[in-house]
Amino acid sequence: MRVLVLAGRRLAASIPTLVLILIGVFLLLQFAPGDTVDAMMAQMGGGDAATARDLRRFYGLDLSVWAQLGNYLWRLVRFDLGFSAIYGKPVATVIAERLPVTILLMTASLSLAFFFGLILGVIAARGVNRWPDTLISTLGLVFYAMPTFWFGLMAIVVFAIYLQWLPAGGFEDITIAHTGLSRTFDIAQHLVLPTLTLGLFYMAIYLRIMRGSMLEVLNLDFVRTARAKGMDETRVVVRHVLRNALLPMVTLIGLQAGTMLGGSVVVESVFSLPGLGRLAYESVVQRDLNTLLGIVFVSALLVITINFIVDLLYARLDPRITTGA
Repeated sequence: MRVLVLAGRRLAASIPTLVLILIGVFLLLQFAPGDTVDAMMAQMGGGDAATARDLRRFYGLDLSVWAQLGNYLWRLVRFDLGFSAIYGKPVATVIAERLPVTILLMTASLSLAFFFGLILGVIAARGVNRWPDTLISTLGLVFYAMPTFWFGLMAIVVFAIYLQWLPAGGFEDITIAHTGLSRTFDIAQHLVLPTLTLGLFYMAIYLRIMRGSMLEVLNLDFVRTARAKGMDETRVVVRHVLRNALLPMVTLIGLQAGTMLGGSVVVESVFSLPGLGRLAYESVVQRDLNTLLGIVFVSALLVITINFIVDLLYARLDPRITTGA
């Protein structure tokens, strides 16, 4: 119960943060040259000043910055994200069409990074200063230092163009009417390269954190006591070391949720995935203020939700949190 109360307070404290983020993004976008009407006029091949003036009046862009901000916040209170002039439909509808792709990519990438980061970190810690540790640490450094966009492009060249094992981009093959397991397998094939591109970078971080955490816990007194009692080394690692060493890894998931959302912009652009990241890029280029603010709002909610889950999981792994210790 205490954990739920603390988590509820954390959620309540996130509301002012969310509002400040939206206000900051709104004001920053106002300083950028041009607006939605300018992008629309460019798409239509130009137009006269009267048409542009009428469009700005229709979309409320002729009002002052503070009036536009007040209107937006009032709509947000009523859970109305506004209307996308570029896409010609409500922002909520546009985001709902793209959100599943980003969530699927993030879930797959985070699962890959966490699982293999955990395993490789444990192996490196168990073989510290020996060849497994050297090899794993070197690979982790390579994946961490490698630019994400470059790795994605090279993966396309090798696996999609040269070997022709995997699709070069897109979310699924739209030329074939897939259903059921066939469609699931097709989507999985298209997500292999994007997941590797985004996940390997974070796997490099997780394995280094796990290695350091394992080495720290392995030298604690309660581990020496377990060994002195004659407990098998595997049981010592699984029952005593692993649970305590996981705490920094779990914390890192919450801290890097927003970073992974930012990384999806590059990955989705490289692999032509119709997700939130690519939508954010298109919204910036086309000056679609309502859509971009909607993306920021939904992304912030995702980060808050992930951190809420991480808080609950952290308390599960460390019972001292429930007692206030």
